[in-house]
Amino acid sequence: MLAYSRVAIIGMGLIGSSLARAIRARLPTVRLTVSDASPEVRARVAALDLADDVADGAGAAVIDAELVILAVPVGAMAAVARDIAADLAPGAVVSDVGSVKARVLADLTDALPGVIVIPAHPVAGTEKSGPDAGFASLFADRWCILTPPPQVDAWQVTRLGDFWTAVGARVEVMDAHHHDRVLAVTSHLPHLIAYSIVGTASDLEAVTQSEVIKYSAGGFRDFTRIAASDPVMWRDVFLANREAVLELLGRFTEDLVALQRAIRWSDGETLEALFTRTRAIRRSIIDQGQDTEEPDFGRKH
Repeated sequence: MLAYSRVAIIGMGLIGSSLARAIRARLPTVRLTVSDASPEVRARVAALDLADDVADGAGAAVIDAELVILAVPVGAMAAVARDIAADLAPGAVVSDVGSVKARVLADLTDALPGVIVIPAHPVAGTEKSGPDAGFASLFADRWCILTPPPQVDAWQVTRLGDFWTAVGARVEVMDAHHHDRVLAVTSHLPHLIAYSIVGTASDLEAVTQSEVIKYSAGGFRDFTRIAASDPVMWRDVFLANREAVLELLGRFTEDLVALQRAIRWSDGETLEALFTRTRAIRRSIIDQGQDTEEPDFGRKH
């Protein structure tokens, strides 16, 4: 039995368009309506035939939808929620795909009093953006974390979890604040470091006579891939999850100073012990199926 027969997606970037493709591929009987603030994006979505209907506005898209998913930047959630409030069907569930949950839960709850709000975060993505960047298998075997408020009935959480399972994801449920601390470590801080390193390299580009770009090795190339992510989305992520990010950034700074000290004093034992421990983390990620052992991180040569 289908979890929902009518779904609406607001926002057709990488995640929204991938979800639309996954629904079309795995749940073909679901009636899917989508919308996007950009007329150009809406036209492209229609040309790609990613939905049954492409609505001109968010309010029109959600009429009669049983599940509404907001796939917009975290900073835009509240405004979009207010736009659709009057058009939501009775009993509709409103969710999202943002990587910050406590702020989103607060914003959606405030904007949609009396509406069933169950935030969600599919932990998947690429550095690409826009409707052409999406693909149906993006969520396959990736985690989708649900962060329901205490007052939501358990069966509603299970129902949303079944929907994400149907499009290929593995589902986990956790507290919104706990989610934000976990993702600050696994996603937000790495992105901040990548932006910083690539920014530093850019500043040094003139000094090194273009050799930073010319001789960029795999490590730097990986940082540039991460740093190519949607700037608006990540601006909103850091502002919305600033407490957790700042806390972990302080811890990271302390660890970085310790590494600096070990290098200065030629403390090879400390360096090797850290590198050995971190190598084991990589092994664990592969063992849990979140990456592969393909040579050169799967780059095609």
